[in-house]
Amino acid sequence: MASGMVLCVYNWLLISKGRGKITKRKTTLVAGATGYLGRFVVAELHRRGHKVRAITRSRERAVSPGPWDSPSLDGLVDDWAVGEVTNPTFIADVAKGVDDVISTLGVTRQKANPWDIDHRANLAILRSAEKHGVTHFCFVNVIGGDQCPAQLTRAKTAFAQELAASRISSQIINPPGYFSDMTQILQMARKGRVFLFRPETRINPIHGADLAKFCIDRLTDGEEGAWNVGGPEVFTWKGLAECAFQALQRPTRVTTVSPAILSPLIGVLGLFNRRKADTLRFISWNMLHDCVGEPFGTHGLLDFYKDLVQKDGD
Repeated sequence: MASGMVLCVYNWLLISKGRGKITKRKTTLVAGATGYLGRFVVAELHRRGHKVRAITRSRERAVSPGPWDSPSLDGLVDDWAVGEVTNPTFIADVAKGVDDVISTLGVTRQKANPWDIDHRANLAILRSAEKHGVTHFCFVNVIGGDQCPAQLTRAKTAFAQELAASRISSQIINPPGYFSDMTQILQMARKGRVFLFRPETRINPIHGADLAKFCIDRLTDGEEGAWNVGGPEVFTWKGLAECAFQALQRPTRVTTVSPAILSPLIGVLGLFNRRKADTLRFISWNMLHDCVGEPFGTHGLLDFYKDLVQKDGD
């Protein structure tokens, strides 16, 4: 019995197959673990045999099913780090005992200030990683983040620059958008019409499961750098609308709106709600500029839309 248990432990520790080299399982810290992408990252790390430490404000929320078919974290996490990423005391030693970090942490439509989350909180995690000798730090940024005028992308870019200058090996991943972001188009299609600024602008959004695999591949390779990566299909925004209407089995109805309305609209909205104005600035910039990364993955957007339509009973 005892010898059998020893053998089981030995096999569990073997990572270099066929070489007999014993290596402990890597521990990877995931920031932003309960978001759309973060959940897929945790699931993929678990599938590959990593020990996972997940940062979350609520363990109860983490083990519940995630948005847009992203997985529950129940049974996927070895170590829970429960607390606020804006709390310096909590974050100071959050990377103690981990080998690598993947951060998908960031705000999009939340009320939080992106400089508090996308920049300062990520920077605090980086400082903890430096303090505790972490080997690699993978950060999910956004394609074109250094050009978009939104505070959201400026905050992300500022952190990406800090990370690239760190002594820790960095992998900076720049997607054009997630499948979850494209639900905005489906929502408009459900109401009967999709409004676009430049219908021929191109984008190749990526599914969370595909992007998670890409991030962990880069982390495993260990090569420093930045990668612009998107899904396997390149769409125009009109093509996205057609895809949404196809999933709904309705005729395509698209109306082109002049981009000239954006500046005054964002200005007026900013008088009442700066966060919403900045979100509109970010979304509209992406709809006006080609955002295409290297194709990667296997998931198709039409299937994603069809699954949502079927589940919602449209």
